[in-house]
Amino acid sequence: MSAASSSLPSTVARIALFAALIAALGLVPQVMLPFAGGVPITAQTLGLMLAGLILGPWRGAAAVLVFMAVVALGAPLLAGGRGGLGVFVGPTAGFLVGFPIATIVIGQVWRALSGRMKPMLAGILASLTGGMVVLYAFGVPGLALVTGMTLTQAAAVVAVFIPGDILKAIIAAYVNREVRRATAVDA
Repeated sequence: MSAASSSLPSTVARIALFAALIAALGLVPQVMLPFAGGVPITAQTLGLMLAGLILGPWRGAAAVLVFMAVVALGAPLLAGGRGGLGVFVGPTAGFLVGFPIATIVIGQVWRALSGRMKPMLAGILASLTGGMVVLYAFGVPGLALVTGMTLTQAAAVVAVFIPGDILKAIIAAYVNREVRRATAVDA
């Protein structure tokens, strides 16, 4: 974002907009797999990817933290209508802890790569790095801890999410590229 477009009211509005987007993506019906240890397939990680790519690392993380604060207060904004403090000790707790960190990594990787390669490829790589590698690094141990699975078992369970997360990374990169084209926002 350029310095001219980063006034406090517009920054707050963008953060609120992306927090709402992540919440809205929770309305997309989740897919529960019986062997996934209570971790659903959701669209909300697409929101994390978009926040990191479009808002950048810190504003993107702020949007995620606003969303998580509202969830912690009890709003049923997670996929499947879940909310409240209990979600932070359930099977998805590790993923939730990783949400803001993943968003920061997505934004940082985007910044590092966007000037060196085509925006679409930079967006995909940033989204895969933060939205999969980093998020899984938190989610797999969290799932293992809460469910009593071994790390290997938890990783095998989470592997089912890989194709969908790759698709979300491609969608996020495409949307990011098109938003930047439409708004002429500096990378």
